[in-house]
Amino acid sequence: MNERPELHSTIVAMISLASGIASRHPDMGLCQLKKLREAGVPEHQIATVVEVARHIRDEAARQLDAAFDEKAQLDQPEPAPKKSGGLPGLKVETGESCCTPTPGGQSCC
Repeated sequence: MNERPELHSTIVAMISLASGIASRHPDMGLCQLKKLREAGVPEHQIATVVEVARHIRDEAARQLDAAFDEKAQLDQPEPAPKKSGGLPGLKVETGESCCTPTPGGQSCC
């Protein structure tokens, strides 16, 4: 018999919800969302899962688009000059970070 404890069902549902969103699964994680709500998972925790999953999905899409544009040698318009002060509330991490934080400041790493 396996002595290792299994993941709690809410953790599995959160993982499934996040991966479904990040992979653009057609079911959109609605089944997992229902399970999480029925289990009493707070809405702010569900919102964090959704925010991180969407951020990872969108970040991957931008990186794929940039790689395609570079390989296809597509001319890209010059980026608009950055305004001083940046975006309100946007926290920029520096150093050895593997990803950027979500717009809400949540780390996805």
